[in-house]
Amino acid sequence: MRLGGRLSGAIEVLTDIETRRRPVADALKDWGLSHRFAGSGDRAAIGNIVYDALRMKLSHAFLMDDDSPTALGYAVLLRQWGLSPEALTAEFDGDRFAPQALSAEKLAAFHTRNLDEAAPHVQGDIPEWIQPAFETNFSDAWLAEAQALADRPTLDLRANTLKASRDKVLKALERNAAVASAIARQGIRIPAGEGPSRLPNVTADLAFQKGWFEVQDEGSQIVADLVVPQEGEQVLDFCAGGGGKTLAMAAAMNNKGQVHAYDTDRKRLAPIIERLKRAGTRNVQVHESLSSLSPLSGRFDRVLVDAPCTGTGTWRRRPDTKWRLTEKNLEERLTQQQEALANASAFVRPGGFLLYVTCSILPQENEEQVHGFCKANPDFEIQPVAETWSRLFGADKPKPRSRDGRTVTLTPASTDTDGFFFCAMSRKG
Repeated sequence: MRLGGRLSGAIEVLTDIETRRRPVADALKDWGLSHRFAGSGDRAAIGNIVYDALRMKLSHAFLMDDDSPTALGYAVLLRQWGLSPEALTAEFDGDRFAPQALSAEKLAAFHTRNLDEAAPHVQGDIPEWIQPAFETNFSDAWLAEAQALADRPTLDLRANTLKASRDKVLKALERNAAVASAIARQGIRIPAGEGPSRLPNVTADLAFQKGWFEVQDEGSQIVADLVVPQEGEQVLDFCAGGGGKTLAMAAAMNNKGQVHAYDTDRKRLAPIIERLKRAGTRNVQVHESLSSLSPLSGRFDRVLVDAPCTGTGTWRRRPDTKWRLTEKNLEERLTQQQEALANASAFVRPGGFLLYVTCSILPQENEEQVHGFCKANPDFEIQPVAETWSRLFGADKPKPRSRDGRTVTLTPASTDTDGFFFCAMSRKG
């Protein structure tokens, strides 16, 4: 397919997402199934246009003076991919699959409109109702933080030290331009690429099949490290999901001690079994019900609560969720987080630690939750994380944001990772 056909395909997908309010991954999959002639490079390019358009949906629409899927698709090529109108005209010439050319009015708008004159939330490409939370969390830096969430994400991996060192994995992936991550101790990063370029399918690599590495955002690796699980300890991953942090903690413990993985959603937990086998992990017990954990109440050294959240910190990877998020969704997550903290805290032994994590950057889900929990449960106390950060990662590494000097928030702008919140609370002995 030529670029014109790829743009038309992206416009079709964007239209499907808009009219049926579907997850972007589902819309792209269905388009591929109904257009089997499209090769992997075509599908990757179409996916890039769609994701780029959704990441910067508001600012694209402002500059084009049009929020239609066609305008958004053209904005990606003109603004993000660096193609000129003349280059597009030449590229689309004779391509019967290319979309209709932009009108003179739309091109004039693109060339004359100044984004600095747009409303702040449009400049930041975030829903207007959520702007006050960004201002609370990041003060004068909120716009830069919002804009960083509209960048393309890198592909991050974690070397599984139970089977291979990071250097060994880097050598195996050198053809993919893999480099050591800036902060995470076992992290590996592959650049995001530009334009139609696609990320490598690393899960098809022999090194992955051997269990040498896992796909895991660097921010997720960092918060798993901040749990500081020790060999021989009893650790509970209370909202384990697919098991990424469970695997990271088990490896950090060198298969010594026990990590117990539990999640209320059995479907989310299901992939962990195969991942544990591939990773060579032997110190993990998987629990499908809370009743099977009950006998262990009050006996864990560390309990990690990777709480259900709005996922605002992952907007680079899932930009469609940015535009579906509502205040009602946030209220539901706040209730779920309070329940998760209440249930998980019962498993922490006296002198043990309750570790609270979200992939959100909203203060309502983060600082307000842990301060409210500690106020209601005075036997728990927040422990400053700055010393642990420096000891694990070094004082010279990029620093996360912190509103209170005790908890930390990772963001694309501050740590070049997905957005994550971390808080460590100790239970009085």
